[in-house]
Amino acid sequence: MNFSLRSMKGWLMVILIGFFPLTIFAQGTSAKKDLPKGWHLLDKDQDGYFGISLNKAYEFAKQKKLKSKTVIVAVIDSGIDTLHEDLKGILWTNPKEIPGNGIDDDGNGYVDDVHGWNFIGGKDGKNVKDDASEEARVYYAFKAQFDVQNLDTASLSPTDKENFHMWVKARKTIMGDGSDNGVDLVMLHRALEASVKSDSILQQAIGRAEYTGNDLDTFQTKSTETRNAKSLFLYLFKANKIMDMTNKAFLSDFNEEVESEDKKQASKENAPEDYRHEIVADNEKDFNDRYYGNNDIMAGEPLHGTHVSGIIAAERNNGKGIDGIDDNVRIMMIRAVPNGDEHDKDIALAIRYAVDNGARVINMSFGKNLSPQKPWVDSAVMYAESKGVLLVHAAGNDNYDVDTADNFPNPHFLHSTYTASNWITVGASSDPLAEPGFESYTASFSNYGKAEVDVFAPGVKIYSTLPGAGEKNYGNESGTSMASPVVTGVAALLLEFYPNLTPLQVKYCIVKGAVPLTVKVKKPGTQDELVSLSDLSVSGGIVNAYEALKLASTLNTKKGERSTLTNKKD
Repeated sequence: MNFSLRSMKGWLMVILIGFFPLTIFAQGTSAKKDLPKGWHLLDKDQDGYFGISLNKAYEFAKQKKLKSKTVIVAVIDSGIDTLHEDLKGILWTNPKEIPGNGIDDDGNGYVDDVHGWNFIGGKDGKNVKDDASEEARVYYAFKAQFDVQNLDTASLSPTDKENFHMWVKARKTIMGDGSDNGVDLVMLHRALEASVKSDSILQQAIGRAEYTGNDLDTFQTKSTETRNAKSLFLYLFKANKIMDMTNKAFLSDFNEEVESEDKKQASKENAPEDYRHEIVADNEKDFNDRYYGNNDIMAGEPLHGTHVSGIIAAERNNGKGIDGIDDNVRIMMIRAVPNGDEHDKDIALAIRYAVDNGARVINMSFGKNLSPQKPWVDSAVMYAESKGVLLVHAAGNDNYDVDTADNFPNPHFLHSTYTASNWITVGASSDPLAEPGFESYTASFSNYGKAEVDVFAPGVKIYSTLPGAGEKNYGNESGTSMASPVVTGVAALLLEFYPNLTPLQVKYCIVKGAVPLTVKVKKPGTQDELVSLSDLSVSGGIVNAYEALKLASTLNTKKGERSTLTNKKD
């Protein structure tokens, strides 16, 4: 998502006061240069953009005459458009499964899992689209037990104490902390209605159904009604710094935000619907009940997973749309992330499925603030570690310091001092052109952490695949959800040419090969606090495919030999 209600609150009243005069804006196109499509792949010295120097990496591989080996990358996400022109040729295909025969040919418990598996689907073909927040699920799961007068917390068992503290966190999120910082839902709905009305007027006046903020900026009209609609919409585009976003994408995101706020309000009064159980029908409390779901990895609205997958591996050099990072990757889609918070059981089983079916890297562009079944996820992470599979996780988009703020999943095992060695956490870097008003090499929204975020990678205005057919089914998205697959792509590139690298060696190359910044950056969530990138991450740099590949060439990668690297963030 490209904006949030944190930035929207300031202009809600403006919408409702009425359509303001056109003189609020100077007319004309901004003289500022925009980012090129695919800027995240470029080289700072050669191209002027702080991308990952991908062409230099491929040139290095060619000079070294490195042989390419196919790498399977699992993407745990919302689904993928299996028919997309830039993706259908790079899908992983289960070699032991006969498509469409209704038989579990490979005996793994998942029938017709040809290109992956959907852990949030039902055997009848239905699929989970929406789900509640984890806070809402936790709050109501333990409300009867803990929301009582004179609760003797000292007498609680260790497990109940843990659940109680988790419930208190959930209660604060659901019920608030007493401060008046919520959103007026009536105002919010009226704002959405006004935006939809203005958009309808503009579509008719401009003569087409889709337009960007930049298009609107140059559009001229003499109609008072149309000028007022233009003023409103242009204000929204400029206030949120999304001038290259389309009206359709904006209204879709706005509507999603309104729905999210509706859910939050509803969760104060009633327990959330158990969307997942009604469709999936497993015993969510029993981890051994694991053979559920269906093989529909497209599942209706796979925008997020389609965009993520394209960043990693959209077909290169085919003259269509975009080039992904990797030229020899197969994407295994594992659908486990709904519109809402994912469930720990689904994530744990998704990781295990990926490992068992040959994935070398797993991309995880999702996250939440609570993890009630973290031991299941920890066990899956340990399983992946034992099998030599790397996990790459998005740091999150709340401009939080995740050294102190909860962020799940994470590599730290519950009730243990152990930290998994096969884990990379990724923050979002940017370009000063990407976010007018913020103008930094850090993304304004990115989470960060000097100890917890390993590396930053491009995550603003990343151009990639979108569901559907034709030229319009490519577009920009922003988030650490986009930064994570950039790092996943680099990791897969290293394994393509050096297949015997261990996860720890791949991580070493990525972290040590990150290009440090010589300039200060803005601390996400602030307007003018300048810090070093080393204050926000372990590496203090931005991921670079060329530098990482050069480092990989210096490591001992003979098959069967153990790395001498240690699991340290040094």
